[in-house]
Amino acid sequence: MNFFYIFAAMKTGLVLEGGGMRGLFTAGVMDVMMEHDICFDGIVGVSAGATFGCNYKSHQVGRVLRYNIRFKDDPRYMGLRSLLRTGDLVAAEFSYHTLPNELDVFDVETFNNDPTEFHIVCTDVLTGEPVYHRIDSVNDEELDWIRASASMPIVSRPVSLAGHLLLDGGISDSIPLRYFQEQGFGRNVVILTQPKGFYKRKTKLIPLFRLFMRRYPAIIRAMSRRHLMYNEELAYLEDQERQGNILLIYPQNTLPIGRTEQNETKMRHVYAMGRQISETMLPLVRAFLKSP
Repeated sequence: MNFFYIFAAMKTGLVLEGGGMRGLFTAGVMDVMMEHDICFDGIVGVSAGATFGCNYKSHQVGRVLRYNIRFKDDPRYMGLRSLLRTGDLVAAEFSYHTLPNELDVFDVETFNNDPTEFHIVCTDVLTGEPVYHRIDSVNDEELDWIRASASMPIVSRPVSLAGHLLLDGGISDSIPLRYFQEQGFGRNVVILTQPKGFYKRKTKLIPLFRLFMRRYPAIIRAMSRRHLMYNEELAYLEDQERQGNILLIYPQNTLPIGRTEQNETKMRHVYAMGRQISETMLPLVRAFLKSP
């Protein structure tokens, strides 16, 4: 009886790592799965995994690549001009309000009516700890939660929400599989933006963090040990994969694009890489989600 209860209650999840424009690989994977009606009980996204992953719940195939190509050269969207004028490399008002509300409209009605749970991860700048947030219906405040999840330190202003000052979720929990398992998602597909065997090294930018983030010592500490957190999470993924609890999807090689790169050829290529992997793995994904 207990086994039956656990089996009946087990939910399927989709876990999405960040990585800036490496997330176009994730978008390619997701678009193929959406085209083939692959459904999950819940999605959790970090950083680009949040900004791109919300389109799964809104059923908008192709939207991620489309708006990134359309606005890649628009100074209102992303770049040094925005950073100097607003303090945000990715312009907050344009990218998280004007664009989804007016220019490439995010399907709020579909998102709100879809039963899939959607969770995101941010980092509290005063504690350095992860803050998890579930979005059931989209409005301007919830769009700011998504913005916070993707607000890279140094090149973004902290976002004030619900009594927290927040930055990029990848600082504190880059691959939130444990969190999702704790929410009852027992079988998870995890999309990574680094290849198998990747090992994160300690960042060389700590002097910059000490200079530009000196008001937030918890963020400096979190960034100084981020490689340890990330590599421990990779080890946990390997263990969960061996046990059959997760299915990993990852690029075969290092993705040929920078975190903020706006080269259209590279953007389309990375997206196509995701689509190709996803098409190859569709039978495995279906079998994994159906198996007890």
